[in-house]
Amino acid sequence: MKKNNHASFRDPAGFVFHDEAGTVHRQINQAGAGDYQKLMSSGLYDELVKAGQLIAHEEKPRKKSDSWHAIIKPAHVPFITYPFEWSFSQLKDAALLTLTIQQKALAKGMSLKDASAYNMQFLDGKPVLIDTLSFEVYHEGSPWKAYRQFCEHFLAPLALMAYSDLSLSQLLRIHLDGIPLGLAVKLLPRRARLRPGLLMHLFLHARAQSAKAGDHKTQQAVLRQAQLEAVLANLKNTVAHLRPLHATTEWGDYYRNTNYTATAADNKAKLIRTFVKPLKFKTALDLGGNNGHYARVLNEFGVSAICSDIDPNAVEANYQIAKKNGSKNMLPLVIDLKNPGGAIGWANRERAPIHERLQVDLVMALALVHHLAISNNVPFEKLAEYFSSFGPYLIIEFIPKADSQVKKLLSTREDVFAEYDQEHFVAAFLEHYTLEQEAPIDGTLRTLYLFKRK
Repeated sequence: MKKNNHASFRDPAGFVFHDEAGTVHRQINQAGAGDYQKLMSSGLYDELVKAGQLIAHEEKPRKKSDSWHAIIKPAHVPFITYPFEWSFSQLKDAALLTLTIQQKALAKGMSLKDASAYNMQFLDGKPVLIDTLSFEVYHEGSPWKAYRQFCEHFLAPLALMAYSDLSLSQLLRIHLDGIPLGLAVKLLPRRARLRPGLLMHLFLHARAQSAKAGDHKTQQAVLRQAQLEAVLANLKNTVAHLRPLHATTEWGDYYRNTNYTATAADNKAKLIRTFVKPLKFKTALDLGGNNGHYARVLNEFGVSAICSDIDPNAVEANYQIAKKNGSKNMLPLVIDLKNPGGAIGWANRERAPIHERLQVDLVMALALVHHLAISNNVPFEKLAEYFSSFGPYLIIEFIPKADSQVKKLLSTREDVFAEYDQEHFVAAFLEHYTLEQEAPIDGTLRTLYLFKRK
């Protein structure tokens, strides 16, 4: 029995489903048969897969059917993430890849019929297109149907992050079909108009939409392929020259402002190695992991780590470090644990919550509990319950009230946290876990714990 994917129902050409074992498959309907056959016979599929730009698949044996053409099994993508969880450069790299794929498609007589950012995922540290049915046969003089969608899913949020505020990427959580161009240009400063590419693709594009006289079909209806290629080249140049707006954020310089000495930090890393080495984890989720410093300790053991943080500067820094190192086992994400993305879209199921998408072997929460428990009044019991929903093991750091960082939090508010102590902390987590190991972090007042889910 197959179970349809809640995020795959809009395309008449086909849909994603899971078989009884939970393996992902894609059904290609008769409506999408012609475009799929062209993709496979044109050489485009082979070229993109070889370049690591399109997810590979194998075609499964099939019975004849009037309604469907083929069943394919795509290569496994372990973690599904969403555009509002990506750093500036992650979104930018996904945008540039979308344009590159469109350029290659045109050269093979095809075109992307949509340019949704949700069709991109990160695999082995790089973006990759996962929607095999995004392609259609190109006809000379036709517009690029996905032009407006590209501008709303990629260019508008990138421009807002470059010229206004990095946090405006979170508008993608509200506008799942992309940030409306009219809204984007209202939020952009006037100086953004000085960039010819932004003027053309955002400001004039938005004005044409508002006037109902120049959507992408009207604008490009008479464009020949060479002209369309020039538009794509201009878009690509515009995206390539955007840079993230670097503002001072609370956690961007965390490791320069922490009360940890270098020796204490090394001691914590040694304890993590001690906890992890005998257990042979494959995947981990580092919650509040800043720029990935301790997640890279997990990488030493071949563990693929998702490293989330609320601070977009920290996540951006992590992604840049991973790119520079050529890391294939680091996935940085922007996640606010107080209000994580997901459980949104059609019927609140189209975009799944993070605890469903980010299932791992090990959860790590270092220097995090005091922020959630004191700054945000989340009881220990709630933290234990939520953390246990991600995976069977947990490495977590407890920071007592005597620590200078906790004192700093309490300096601006009344201390109403009578149960914020080590005894209540351990008791709360023992409701969901068994305690495997604990050790003080030398040079600090803190303790590191290893728990195993019951």
